[in-house]
Amino acid sequence: MSGTSIRINPTTRTDRTIPNLRWWIAGILFVSTVINYVDRQTISVLAPYLQREYRWTNTDYANIVIAFRVAYSIGQTLCGRMMDRAGTKRGLGRTVLWYSLVSILTPLARGLHSFAGFRFLLGAGESANWPAATKAVAEWFPKSERGLATAVFDSGSSVGGAIAPFIVLGIYLRWGWRPAVIVPGLLGFIWLFVWQRVYDRPQDHPRISASEREMILRDREESSAKPVRPVRWAELLKLPQTWGTIVARTLTDPVWFFVADWFPIYLVGKGIELKSNLVAVWVPFIAADLGNLFGGWISGLLIRRGWTVGAARKAVVVFGGTGTLLLIPTILTARVGALTALLALATFSYGSFTTIANVLPSDLYAAESVGSVSGFGGTGAGIGTIIAFELVGRFSDARAAAATHSFDPIMIVAGLVPFVGMILVLLLVRNTQATEQGLVHRI
Repeated sequence: MSGTSIRINPTTRTDRTIPNLRWWIAGILFVSTVINYVDRQTISVLAPYLQREYRWTNTDYANIVIAFRVAYSIGQTLCGRMMDRAGTKRGLGRTVLWYSLVSILTPLARGLHSFAGFRFLLGAGESANWPAATKAVAEWFPKSERGLATAVFDSGSSVGGAIAPFIVLGIYLRWGWRPAVIVPGLLGFIWLFVWQRVYDRPQDHPRISASEREMILRDREESSAKPVRPVRWAELLKLPQTWGTIVARTLTDPVWFFVADWFPIYLVGKGIELKSNLVAVWVPFIAADLGNLFGGWISGLLIRRGWTVGAARKAVVVFGGTGTLLLIPTILTARVGALTALLALATFSYGSFTTIANVLPSDLYAAESVGSVSGFGGTGAGIGTIIAFELVGRFSDARAAAATHSFDPIMIVAGLVPFVGMILVLLLVRNTQATEQGLVHRI
């Protein structure tokens, strides 16, 4: 091959190949994300019950969530860099082992500070999933398929969020909160065994077919007119494209984490009983999952029909940013059906947007920089979430003390913020002089 030199391991065997191996890899990344989300959702699902048992205020609960987010925010950038240096297989394996151990040790917590400490440690480990999965997609998929592949692994967050109430509440109501936290942590060890046996880079994998390997590596060479070199952090942060990827996560993820971490409390505040209305909890997660897949599928379809990568991705961004405005009308109703429908439409739109937010680093940067750029976005999202959660906790407590609906103004802001993010992504993610210099891919 000409152009960028990609070494193929001369000892790689091609017997007993697995057809479409890249999609099996995407499936493994999906399962990792599901387990990651079930682990983190345990405390969120149990929050109304733990608040009563430990007499936590909403501000106390916000501080526990923020402890997770602080570690998660710092860890995104650090783990992204680790993935670029240590490699996807080794890096993700280490972090899954870490957070699985933390999860099964969480029942040792005895109060607010120890809960916050365990959540901090959990966030540090779980922060690696998105940089690692984004990097794996860049290694295994051509650009026309990266949107859908990213949607596959990212949809695991919605599936994990949807099934967590059934798993966690089912165990809690029978055996208490401690087993409800331990069981999800054990799933990580099963996944880790499979990961170590299955994952490798396409140029080294013994079970990939010659045609699939050639297709993947050829796409890397053809993704830009000239080879794209790895870029230092200082250089990356000077590029508007980098800030476009950061904004895409920073102004969307806090809204999703509000739904994921505060939704049970929000429903209780609306006078809705969780035990008899679990459908209201999981439908928005399923809708976000479908939105993930829709965003990845439609952007890939547009690329195959001749659209540029940039135009196809931005079309989905516009759809997603506009659709999240549907969070605003939720303040007008307390009916379970209407709330569920509006939240489902809004999270479907969010899911489409977030797929593009996660795929942009692999669209724009060489594989050697994808983990770092994805980590920047995750850190931005974490900082935004920390600020948002602190404000949500304090504001909702103040509103509750005044005997008013606690979350209505919050829902208005939650609907508007991704729309602002949409506008900024359209302005920042574009071809510039850096494209001609080989710092980023043309989009």
